[in-house]
Formats: sequence, C-alpha cells, structure tokens
Amino acid sequence: MKNQFVYTFEQFASLDELGEHDLHLLQMAQQASRLAYAPYSRFRVGAVARLVNGETLNGTNLENASFPAGICAERVLLSALSAIHPKEPIDTIAISYSGDDVESDHYIAPCGICRQSLVEYEQRLQHPIRLILGGLTGPVIVIDSVSFLLPLAFTNSSL
Repeated sequence: MKNQFVYTFEQFASLDELGEHDLHLLQMAQQASRLAYAPYSRFRVGAVARLVNGETLNGTNLENASFPAGICAERVLLSALSAIHPKEPIDTIAISYSGDDVESDHYIAPCGICRQSLVEYEQRLQHPIRLILGGLTGPVIVIDSVSFLLPLAFTNSSL
C-alpha cells in the first residue's frame, strides 16, 4: 500500500498581499536578520514569534569560528521563549533573511534540526505554530503548522 503526505499552504506573490498583522511580523523578521552575527557565511536570518498573548520576541543566527558551534535563528528564538515565556504557546513565527552574497527575493525554510525543534515545541505546548516564510522581496508562503514540514517526526512518542 502506498500512502502520501499532503498539506496545503498559502502562497502570496509578494509581501504586499499579506494581511497587516502578518506583514508587520515578517517585517520584524527582516529587521531582526540585520542583527544576526554571521561574519563567516554573511547569511543573516531573523525569526520573530508572536505569542498567543500577543507579545513578540525575536532571534537571529549566531555563527562561531568553530563552525559546528553556531546556532540558527529559530533555535535561538525557541531558547529565549523557553526562558522568558516557558508556558505561553506560539501563534506565529515569521522567518526572513538577508545576505551579502545572495538576493533575498524568495522564501527559505528552516533546516532539519530547526524543524525537529519547532515540531517538539509545538507538541510540548499543544498548539500549532503557524509559519510565515519570506525574503526581503518576492513570494511569501504561510504554513498552518510546523508539523507539515517534518512528517514522520521523531518525537517523545517514538521513545
């Protein structure tokens, strides 16, 4: 028997098509990306969470001369949220990027480690985390739950 995973997402041709609240959150992620510490890759990522209570918090990638020791913006954000608001669910996370050697004209998605971390955070607080993914220009996608990015995730129920 063959099965398949299917999910839907919204795609917008440009930032101008987003609603006011989503656009503002994505613009905050764009601004956060400029604060990233990325002297080696010069690829700066910003992630901003809007919590269910309406508060926002951001994270950026942090590189290190010992390359494997760097950390992505999404996991910096989750770490900060775990410390500051450990029980407050995330409503939406916007992720954007800027770079010296790339055009920020399309969306990017979280890496595999960040997908795992996001899925577990979503499951721990039992609330779907909506994602807005976009560059400085170009198309934007909105995904209703991070779990769609990692089907067959390894979670605590796997242990």
